[in-house]
Formats: sequence, C-alpha cells, structure tokens
Amino acid sequence: MLDDLVATASRLRSDRSVRAVLLSGEGEAFCAGLDLGGALRDPVGIAGRFLPRPWRGTNTFQEACWAWRRLPVPVVAVVHGHCLGAGLQLALGADLRVSTPDARWSVREIRWGLVPDMSGVRSLVELVGLDVAKDLALTGRTVTGTEAAALGLVTRLAEDPHAAGAELVAQMVVHDRRALARAKHLLDAAVGRSARSVFARERRAQLGLLARMDRSGVPGTAGSSRGRGSRAAGAPAPRAAPR
Repeated sequence: MLDDLVATASRLRSDRSVRAVLLSGEGEAFCAGLDLGGALRDPVGIAGRFLPRPWRGTNTFQEACWAWRRLPVPVVAVVHGHCLGAGLQLALGADLRVSTPDARWSVREIRWGLVPDMSGVRSLVELVGLDVAKDLALTGRTVTGTEAAALGLVTRLAEDPHAAGAELVAQMVVHDRRALARAKHLLDAAVGRSARSVFARERRAQLGLLARMDRSGVPGTAGSSRGRGSRAAGAPAPRAAPR
C-alpha cells in the first residue's frame, strides 16, 4: 500500500490533465493506521523502505504522505470513520482536509511506544503549533472531527465530505493551472523561512506569471488543461488495524 501511494502520487505529478486530487478511503474508515504486526513480520522489507532516498529526502513511509505535497495541484483529503496513526499523517500530507464531525482522529503512535515518523511531526507543528502538537502526540488521545477542526487539523466539516471536497476543488480548478501550482508551492515554502526569502520567492513566481499575460492583462490559458473535472484522481487509504 505504501509503495502504491508513492507510485500513484508520482504518476499524478507528471499527468498534466489532472487538475486536483481527492484522497479518500473505501469502506468504514479513511485509514485506521498501519498494520504494525504484519509489517514487523517482514523486517527486510521494513529496512529497505526505512532508508531515505537522497534525491527526495524521505523514505518510503514518509514519501507515502509527503508525496502529495509535491503535486502541483490541490490535494484534498476526504475523511470519515477512523483517521488514526499513519492514516492521520496521510491526511496531513494533503493540502486541505474535509472531515465528518464524528470522524475519529488520533496521533496514535505513542500508544505503541513509537513516534509519528511518516512526515507527521512537520505537518502537525505546521498546522496546530508546537504546544497542541505535543498535546496530541504525547497523549495519543482521540478527538472527533469537530474538535480536530477547532484545533486546526481539519479545514472544513461536512456530513458528506466527498461532496464537500468536490465542491471545494471545483472552486479552485476554474483558475489557471500554473498560478495554482505556484501559489501552492509559495505557501508551502513559506513555512519556517525568513520574510526576505519569502518575498524573493514571491517576486520570482509573479514575474513568471506576468510574463505570459497578453496585452489586455488577462492571464494566458495555453496549456492550462482546463475542463478535465475536479475529481481527477483519488488513492485509497489502508484499512488495517490501528497503529
């Protein structure tokens, strides 16, 4: 499943017809976490996937979640049921999260004597701040989708998160593809950088976009790949025992 998530994200990244991604789980849950018992029965496979790839800076576990940040299109996680451990880290790899109010969210690793290691530490601190991240990671407590939204883990609440997620990306994909890609990259790159560095990145991104505007000031649309629909793709999340 981890290999498939990485491969799917890589394929979508190179597919210019894709305008947005809805990342969802089938069945009763978004993702109940990694099947730790099953994974430990394959120590050689674990070891190979634990080693980081120098050109990525992530190992397979981390890339399964972080690869969605690398996509040049908006990625929305659609969450229902359980969103636990590795599943929560997968959801945090999306740009935005739509959850049912009664979904169950938990940074669960501490219960198994582990730490969140699938890019979750970075994502947690980005979204909720250091103190709330410590609260969730050190207690391992479970929160509802409603509380997760109040804490900053969830972007929007909806009884039908698939419909709400589709509506959300529909509001994005009407805009120029390259502008969306650069805006996403700028916002992600702003985290932890100095104001001076962010300002320089803003200028470079804007100059590239301005250079392709026609004389009337309307953004160019050549190669924008409009019209393929907002629900371009989705990757199913694991449905194993909680980690």
